[in-house]
Amino acid sequence: MASLLLLLLPALFLNPLCHASPSISNESIGPKPRHSSLFKSALQRQTAPQEKIGLWMPLANQGWKPYTNSVRVSPLDGNSEGYLQVFLDGGLNQQRMGICDAVAVAKILNATLVIPHLEVNPVWQDSSTFMEIFDVDHFIDVLKDDVSIVKELPDEFSWSTREYYSSAIRPTRIKTAPVHASANWYSENVLPVLRSYGIAAISPFAHRLAFDNMPKDIQCLRCKVNFRALIFVPHIRALGDALVHRLRYPENEVDGSNVNPNKGTAEKFVAVHLRFDKDMAAHSACDFGGGKAEKLALAKYRQIYWQGRVLNSQFTDEELRSQGRCPLTPEEVGLLLAALGFDNRTRLYLASHKVYGGESRISALRSLFPLMEDKKSLASSEERSHIKGKASLLAAVDYYVGMHSDVFISASPGNMHNAMVGHRTYHNLKTIRPNMQLLGQLFLNKNMSWSQFQEAVVEGHTNRQGEIRFRKPNKSLYAYPAPDCMCATTTTS
Repeated sequence: MASLLLLLLPALFLNPLCHASPSISNESIGPKPRHSSLFKSALQRQTAPQEKIGLWMPLANQGWKPYTNSVRVSPLDGNSEGYLQVFLDGGLNQQRMGICDAVAVAKILNATLVIPHLEVNPVWQDSSTFMEIFDVDHFIDVLKDDVSIVKELPDEFSWSTREYYSSAIRPTRIKTAPVHASANWYSENVLPVLRSYGIAAISPFAHRLAFDNMPKDIQCLRCKVNFRALIFVPHIRALGDALVHRLRYPENEVDGSNVNPNKGTAEKFVAVHLRFDKDMAAHSACDFGGGKAEKLALAKYRQIYWQGRVLNSQFTDEELRSQGRCPLTPEEVGLLLAALGFDNRTRLYLASHKVYGGESRISALRSLFPLMEDKKSLASSEERSHIKGKASLLAAVDYYVGMHSDVFISASPGNMHNAMVGHRTYHNLKTIRPNMQLLGQLFLNKNMSWSQFQEAVVEGHTNRQGEIRFRKPNKSLYAYPAPDCMCATTTTS
């Protein structure tokens, strides 16, 4: 028995599954640094003082600003055609965009919008409602002159529930709305239902309104909803403010006593969104260096949850990386930031719900940036009690902190990335957009020196730090707010 115990003890103490780390999933055993040569060089990096100044400098005025409060959409018509309901699935940021579209559709139809119903998130099993995430009174007040909005249906329509529409085919439910439907489609297909029944429910609704060929007032309204009407509930904003304050004024110990964190110069910080959960890793079909066990686990997950619909699986890992289709691992995000000039005194805020691979996966990033914080490390369990187990509320806190960071970077494109890039562009804030194709090709080169890697990274991200990019056809105005949501400063807004 004693011999058996001696054999088991090392496995128990060294097993990564036994480690606990803030906001990190211990789902699988993560690998050692995959880019060991670059990683070792990054640990020994030196950053020149002038280089640091450039990193933190705010963006210069680019000649564009948000529309002012004087910009108004067409006045509210008092004769509502009926009540409009929408049912939104997806995560927080996909739902956010759906809410903006719902207001726009209500305006197109001259309908009274019922506060949108948020479906239970199938991935995170989150049942948070609109009123638990967003300040509903502020939402209604900001839009009161544009669209009629109610918190709930009147008694005569109380039968129109989510359960009612899920149990059978109903004449008041619209389930044929095409992706990126035009304004005319809604007038032709939904307006008759409103006039016949006094109510219409659209499900599914995500991405059901086009970005192109929309009336100017509808585009302005969508911008107004996204950037002015949608704010988080007070307790989310209060927690977010507390986290930002602690990042800017960290407690320091001098002779055993705490220095007042309100004194001194505010520190700067980078918010890093690591979209590296198991769902993302499986869907990308990339190899992340976790060995045979990880490959088998991701393949099984991919088959069960995606049922063979992962199109990237037809390409090799080298092909996927050279095309920029692989999300950056925590190690690769760390190497990117280090190459850009951020040193080991840089404060990072980790904006992520779960990281696939746990602490062993994220340890490389932590080694490069030891001053890394997240919700758990910055806030007490009591402060986090209102958001515990609620993925949407956790994401809302990360979004809020991300909007108040000096620099924001996302490890891969996605709804959070698009929403944050658009929102920060609207306010002219610095946001690093990783050049995924370039980085994929650089990381495939195992013989590249640190100086070569750093030079290529800096050159490849010269114009990817918040510069205005105008929206192209079919692209989201929530990710590209110029010119729909903004005006040139040389013109009258």
